[in-house]
Amino acid sequence: MRRNRAFFPRYGRDRSLPAVTLDVRPEARPKRCIRGALLSSSRSWTAVPAGVARVIAVANQKGGVAKTTTVASLGVALHELGRRVLLVDLDPQACLTFSLGLDPEALELSTHDVLLGRVSARMAVQPTADGPDLLPATIDLAGCEAMLLTRTGREFALRGALEDQLSAYDVVLLDSPPSLGVMTINVLTAADEVMIPLQCETLSHRGVGQLLDTVHEVQRLTNRDLQVLGVLPTLYDARTTHAREVLADVTSRYGLPVLEPAIAKSVRFAEAPAAGRSVLRTAGRTPGAQAYRALARTLMGMPAADPAVVVPEPGPEPAVVIDLAQVPR
Repeated sequence: MRRNRAFFPRYGRDRSLPAVTLDVRPEARPKRCIRGALLSSSRSWTAVPAGVARVIAVANQKGGVAKTTTVASLGVALHELGRRVLLVDLDPQACLTFSLGLDPEALELSTHDVLLGRVSARMAVQPTADGPDLLPATIDLAGCEAMLLTRTGREFALRGALEDQLSAYDVVLLDSPPSLGVMTINVLTAADEVMIPLQCETLSHRGVGQLLDTVHEVQRLTNRDLQVLGVLPTLYDARTTHAREVLADVTSRYGLPVLEPAIAKSVRFAEAPAAGRSVLRTAGRTPGAQAYRALARTLMGMPAADPAVVVPEPGPEPAVVIDLAQVPR
């Protein structure tokens, strides 16, 4: 595949990101206990005894790469493993909130109020039908960045807001907005680790370099313990040469591990939000749902599930009729 070097930011083919280092010495472990930190280039994982919640950001400033789908599906998969999970919606579009069955228009409290210090995170958290708790978003979040810009220590607003909740959960997943603004800086500053969903196309590939520049600055200035878990291939079609070449180039260009298994493209992911449920509940036996379950086990340092074990389908539920005229635009 011919590549235009000028199209990609900063890092050339022979330059891996120097700031994204994975130091596993005990004295280098972050204050928040990093359970499941990446230990080597062979992508081995280990479980560390429970302590404070492990905070994982799912970030990519390019839209449409399945960030929200990954947060919802991975959160439900972790809940199935018995973990206490909190999902945090930090996108003003509130797609995660809507996808898990909450109406953003009907919410009184959201991440907007929490980030501005009006209420505690505990007051705004909502339960979901799929199991994980959710700190929801509304369109009000769109004006939050402008308000934070005038505040001292604005990069630490999210970290401070979540501190009183970390002992109540095992895993906190942060759904970041499709931008590199103050909100994304807050997400990276609050996180222990960052996972980068990647649609294996050229434009999404270019966004990885831009995000890693931001990660480098966050590591230098606001969160030196931030680690990069790796790239998660989403909407992946292994039949196309282009998808395979883009994925291979990301690995060689940036020196990032690829999280497995890749999440195959499926219409089931698009159908799930209409029911207000995760794909693990609406189509739990599909390859995409099983891939997220496998990823959850990997992140928790658990052995792969026995392929002979059949995951039971959820019980029958009332039919869901969607009136498209009532869907927020």
